[in-house]
Amino acid sequence: MRIWHLVTLAALVARRDSAAQQLSGMVQAIPVVTRADPTATRSALDEGYLTQPAAMGHVMWKQLQGIATLNFEGLTLKRGELTTGGYGEGYVDRRHPHSYVHELLAGVEGARSGVSASLFAGRGFAPFGSDDPMVRPFEKYPVNHHLAQILERVVAIGAVRAGPVIGEFGVFNGDEPISPGSSPNFDRFADSWSSRVTVLPVEGAELSASIARVASPEVRVGHGLDQHKASAVARFDRLTNDTWHYALVEWAHTNEMTRGITTTRLGSVLGEGAYCRAGTIVAGRIEHTDRPEEEPLADPFRTPRPSTDLSNLGVSRWTTFTVSLSSPPVRTGVLSARPFVEVERVHVSPGTPAGIFDAVLRYGSSSMWMLTAGIRLHAGMMHDRMGRYGVALPAMAMGTAGRAAASDSMPGMPMPTAMPMSHSAADSRCAM
Repeated sequence: MRIWHLVTLAALVARRDSAAQQLSGMVQAIPVVTRADPTATRSALDEGYLTQPAAMGHVMWKQLQGIATLNFEGLTLKRGELTTGGYGEGYVDRRHPHSYVHELLAGVEGARSGVSASLFAGRGFAPFGSDDPMVRPFEKYPVNHHLAQILERVVAIGAVRAGPVIGEFGVFNGDEPISPGSSPNFDRFADSWSSRVTVLPVEGAELSASIARVASPEVRVGHGLDQHKASAVARFDRLTNDTWHYALVEWAHTNEMTRGITTTRLGSVLGEGAYCRAGTIVAGRIEHTDRPEEEPLADPFRTPRPSTDLSNLGVSRWTTFTVSLSSPPVRTGVLSARPFVEVERVHVSPGTPAGIFDAVLRYGSSSMWMLTAGIRLHAGMMHDRMGRYGVALPAMAMGTAGRAAASDSMPGMPMPTAMPMSHSAADSRCAM
């Protein structure tokens, strides 16, 4: 409960002196229609829903900060979002709805002698892997979501930055949410940990490496399979008022283990990029990811939680090619609407070990298509990043048209952490 007391204290203190605080907020939703041909029903499915409905807020008062992201997919995506290849939290070939409390953290940061440090606590992302796909240029999440991020945990994270080097260490509860409204198992807080080191070689670029030890994520009471995870990420992001250059390459690996013995090895390599000019965004993604296969329930899109045993039916290997095209945003007052279309080619083959999983038996084919069209709606300023807190959040490279990351400070002087929601980014025609 001390974590929630900290969140409450930060909110009360920030409210006390509105003249000294910085406050920003945003709401978003994406109405979409998806066609998957074929999918787990061995036939084509067409579905429409409201995905990623969320409200985000950030407040700063002197050294104190508060961050909140509320996600309402539990109301709009109870059956999950049709995403052939996706899996996690009891869903398969559908993306699960996220927790209502996606992020709720409070923290403090400061600097001395050229070194800055921060401490954040609450519910959010462990310091591991890449950013949440919600703030990346595709509507459909990649297959590797649960290999490349550790999300919606009760965390305590310390970060230190000296020059271009950032180090993070966090402890958290290993159990993942069992439903959008479920509370974490507080008795398991600090049974898992992760650490990430990031180097900022030039403005807009970053290199990071992470490791994590996650205790029994799929069994709430514990005693399930543990996960030993590793990740390496290279990222470039530069935004101006009229252009955007973005690229990300990541490698992720997870060993599922019991009593120190590895039962399953899962790997992923992903590359994605985006270019925007005058508000039109073109993006592409290539992914090669292993997925553990489990016996489905009567609903072919669901698997038992907790698992009935500590084994699986084998491993499948997913290769996806995704292309996305987004038109310039249409703005009326604070509301922005950006239509988009995504096309994804999906191929699945036996992994190692292949086990008894048969793609043709499940889908009717080993190659599939997904077509998604929708409109990104938002009002306010969206998080530039999601998954980093305090001094671990590099300032966004804004080129000459916006807020440069280091131009206003002397070399070696620690910069105050950028607001996760930036006015300069919000003003750009290329902002998501």
